[in-house]
Amino acid sequence: MLDETLSYALIKVVKTQRNRMAAALSPLGLHVGQEMLLNQLWKEDGLTQGELIARLGVEPPTVTKTLQRLERTGFVYRGPDPDRPRVSRVHLTDAGKALREPVEEIWTTMDEDLLRGFDPGERDLLAQLIRRAMP
Repeated sequence: MLDETLSYALIKVVKTQRNRMAAALSPLGLHVGQEMLLNQLWKEDGLTQGELIARLGVEPPTVTKTLQRLERTGFVYRGPDPDRPRVSRVHLTDAGKALREPVEEIWTTMDEDLLRGFDPGERDLLAQLIRRAMP
């Protein structure tokens, strides 16, 4: 019965897409999810950890662990806020900035592969329906 539900099908699609994303990001030195944090910094470098938590909608330990990994790989660094010494800001390194284009290419390719077999109208409709279902 469960495998006949839409939820089951969506979970299968998401798991498959996540595994494919992991394989594509690995050669860049990234784990799935790290690119989501980097994306926020590509939009606005120098965010605080609290700002990242709010924008990503994840738990604080998730951001802490992700930042630690990204720091170890040299993609980000944390530095003090010049106006508030107890606050640290997360900044991209040159290596972190250089990841933007290849990561965006991976995401574009993943979308194209996911939507292969759908005509343009179906693609638009699917995107609208999924966005409407998002909380």
